[in-house]
Amino acid sequence: MFQKGLKGIVAVQTAIASVDGDKGELRYRGELVKDAMEGKNFEQMAYFLWHGRHASAKELANLTEQFTSYRQLPDYLLSIAQVLPTEISLMDGMRTLVSAYQHGEFKELNSQEQAIALTAALPVMAALLYRKSIGLEFVAPKSELGHTANYLWMIKGQIPTAAQTEALETYLNLTMEHGMNASTFAGRVTISTESDLCAAIVSALGTMKGPLHGGAPSGVLELLDDIQSPENIRPVIEQKLAKGEKIMGFGHRVYRTEDPRALLLREKCQQLQQEDPWLNLAVLAESEITELLNAQKPGRALHTNVEFYAAAIMRSIQMPPELFTPSFSVARIVGWSAHALEQQRDNVIFRPQSEYIGT
Repeated sequence: MFQKGLKGIVAVQTAIASVDGDKGELRYRGELVKDAMEGKNFEQMAYFLWHGRHASAKELANLTEQFTSYRQLPDYLLSIAQVLPTEISLMDGMRTLVSAYQHGEFKELNSQEQAIALTAALPVMAALLYRKSIGLEFVAPKSELGHTANYLWMIKGQIPTAAQTEALETYLNLTMEHGMNASTFAGRVTISTESDLCAAIVSALGTMKGPLHGGAPSGVLELLDDIQSPENIRPVIEQKLAKGEKIMGFGHRVYRTEDPRALLLREKCQQLQQEDPWLNLAVLAESEITELLNAQKPGRALHTNVEFYAAAIMRSIQMPPELFTPSFSVARIVGWSAHALEQQRDNVIFRPQSEYIGT
């Protein structure tokens, strides 16, 4: 049977996550994502996705220590980063550094330790390449900071507030995993050839770079910048609809109800409105845009997706737009590596058929 884009084709059986588009449910290891991440930081959620259970205090302390250790990039990687052309994208730079990470000491680690090492190192790579691209010196990681706070520290060179860390951590935890998306599938195909984990992550990063997969939050910011103030919401959206333009941040290929990740990020935006009144514009815009879309496109079920409030959160914590897709990757590497580990445990190489339609 041929199905363009493999839509609806089951290619993998997994115990990592499930997405129910009709019910609007995302589950990590069988738990609704809202329940799974309640009171959990990045390190705890990573452990849960990798192992299928929540870490004990001792296991979490050990994982946190490993994360801190693997933030220290080898000197040769720092040298490679310095000679990369400044005009290449951050995603291309990250892909290059991950590929070069396949060094001797790393090869001696078992697969789980390799997943930890790459997950800890990727935000360091992103921050290093970003600061280089704008002519700033590398900011060394701080061992006393958690994974998320350290990422913000390395980007800006300032200790983030608790609210900023919590906002970004909510986003990272919600986007760690989302079933058999394009980048996860690419990574599993690579690891199924018995290639290495670095190669699988490089494949995933190359897939994430595509604007149909990892680039939507930037479009939402442009939309909100066009609107600027609450009284402009309706006229701006009506004008875009009249021109047949896509309203960024609305609609999802899987969800037929509200994206559960968008609901949780909306709650976070509402909590942060006192710190950043701009977030109120995003909340008001969502309500009015949904009303207009339902009126002009009845039956389409065009609700906000995760990118809408992700963009608002990123704007609130002053995350540069060029770091949106790299930050998405900093979260999703947990899912990529969890799938790679799962594939290795019961591996069959992916080898679909093609249908010849030429002369």
